[in-house]
Amino acid sequence: MTYRIRGLDPAQFADRFAMEPGALAASLSQCLTVGPDGYYPCRVSLEDAAPGEEILLTNFTNHAADTPYRNTFAIYVRRTADRAAEFVDSLPPVLRARPIALRGYTAAGLLHRASLALEDDVDTVIRDLLKEEDIAYIDAHNAKHGCFAARIERYEEH
Repeated sequence: MTYRIRGLDPAQFADRFAMEPGALAASLSQCLTVGPDGYYPCRVSLEDAAPGEEILLTNFTNHAADTPYRNTFAIYVRRTADRAAEFVDSLPPVLRARPIALRGYTAAGLLHRASLALEDDVDTVIRDLLKEEDIAYIDAHNAKHGCFAARIERYEEH
């Protein structure tokens, strides 16, 4: 079973880095500087931002399905993230070495099955979920904070 994980399109966040504080707040966003302890996973580059790096904290709807499972939460985006990362049959840094909740959805956007990856076994859990034909895609979330990490899709190379 082949899968693909892509970062978010950076174009949808680029204008926010130039906004005045009032407009930024109205967009449910704020700019921050990463502290010395790090752990700010960028949803574009799919890697953690480095200490001292400027990031955007913004509200994002990762699951815009017209179902009770619609999901909106805070995410981080690095200012320097200028292209969406892509991983095929491999895991990005933001899905390693931390507990990850994986939610498998049907094509209609309904939750079919969910699972936890607690011991850096995300790849195994993804493959197990994708064995179920009813699962069209998986949304990964940081298990501790609940924020969206990345979308995992079935993938066929052409």
